[in-house]
Amino acid sequence: MRIAVLREGAPGELRVALVPENVTRLVKQGHEVRVERGAGEAAGFPDAAYTAAGAQVGDAAAALDGARVVAAVQRPSEAQVERLPPGALLVGLLAPHAAGPLLERLAARGVDAMAMEKVPRTTRAQSMDALSSQATLAGYKAVLLGASALPRILPMMTTAAGTLAPAKAFVVGAGVAGLQAIATARRLGAVVSAFDVRPVVKEQVQSLGAAFVEVPAVAAEGTGGYAKELGQSEQERVLAAIAGHVKDMDLVITTAQIPGRPAPRLITADMVRSMRPGSVVVDLAAETGGNCELTRAGETVVDAGVSVIGAVNLPSTVPFHASQMYGRNVVTLLAHLFKDGKADLDAQEEIAAAMLVVHGGKVRA
Repeated sequence: MRIAVLREGAPGELRVALVPENVTRLVKQGHEVRVERGAGEAAGFPDAAYTAAGAQVGDAAAALDGARVVAAVQRPSEAQVERLPPGALLVGLLAPHAAGPLLERLAARGVDAMAMEKVPRTTRAQSMDALSSQATLAGYKAVLLGASALPRILPMMTTAAGTLAPAKAFVVGAGVAGLQAIATARRLGAVVSAFDVRPVVKEQVQSLGAAFVEVPAVAAEGTGGYAKELGQSEQERVLAAIAGHVKDMDLVITTAQIPGRPAPRLITADMVRSMRPGSVVVDLAAETGGNCELTRAGETVVDAGVSVIGAVNLPSTVPFHASQMYGRNVVTLLAHLFKDGKADLDAQEEIAAAMLVVHGGKVRA
């Protein structure tokens, strides 16, 4: 089976869908891998490394010629869509809930599409879960971003000039990104607390050395372990608890998201203004509307001396490891879908059925 890897078309995207170690594995399995020239350079993977791994490196047309699978990180550009070969399967983070026109074009071209966001939350699919692998890096990088914007250090430090008190960090949302943010902030020496609408994560939060902020009579766990939308009375209790806690924080990391829905609004403008000047909020939900009322995606807003950072695509800021992790997710998925070298896709298979957003000329998202 021929697998193609193109240079990413999304502005600012530095990751690559497959790295040389993935190519080596795929070639050993009997597949042919073709890589567009320069596809991995921004992530630290030169063309020579792909050639040494067994890939053919050339222009985009050569990479796509006869490809059965096209591996991507983000949605392809319009120009790239027009070059995709009919009958191919596009695999990537396609944001299907916001990609209606793209999916229609793919269907019209006869290209199948599989969204990596829709990997089911099951034990069998865990190693294919690209959202989790990338969220791990986002949570890590969010703390570093916030720490660099703070006018103070995170750890307690005892010096000849006296003792410096540790900073207080608060993580909203204890999913994959939130738990990694907690762990990173703790490693850097902050006093960490966290909140989640799913009480079941309390033990995980505490195991990382953070305090769990509890809100009585609030429990909102949906399918697949994700949070679900709160009712009005629950939302009011949550906002009151967060407001009482956030005013004393130096660094706030927000990670709360609901699949296919706008991010829940958990930090109001008044809460931000209650914080000490110099405090920082890093909003990892900026791309889906933001957990903070003041968030603007891709911008830093300063209000009452508090910086609100609308973090966008943080995994791409650590493209080497982000690409490694994403590539492993893709290779595991392909090994599951195409067994014994067969290039036929079973659209009824459990994982494929959940992930296919375009198939047989029809949009399924």
